Amino acid sequence: MPLPIGTKAPDFTLPTTPDQKVSLSDFKGRNVILAFYPADWSPVCGDQLALYNEMREQFENFNASLLAISVDGIWCHLAYGKDRNFHFTLL
Repeated sequence: MPLPIGTKAPDFTLPTTPDQKVSLSDFKGRNVILAFYPADWSPVCGDQLALYNEMREQFENFNASLLAISVDGIWCHLAYGKDRNFHFTLL
C-alpha cells in the first residue's frame, strides 16, 4: 500500500559500493527522489534511468537528489552505472 502524500519516508541504509553505504538521513534538508526500478540492464529500465540522467540539472534546480533502487547487487550497479555514465546513486 502506498504511503499517503506528505508522509515522510522511513530512514533506510543501502550499499552503494562494496565498502560504502548511503542512508536516506544523509540527505537531510534536501529533497530526495526515490526511483524504484526492477533491474539493471533491462531495456525499459535503461530508458527510464537515461531520462533521469538527462534531467539531473532540473532535479538540482529543486535541490533534489536522485536515488535509484533495484534488487541488483553492488557489482552489477557499478558496472551498469559506469557503462551508462549515470551521475546519480544506484542502490
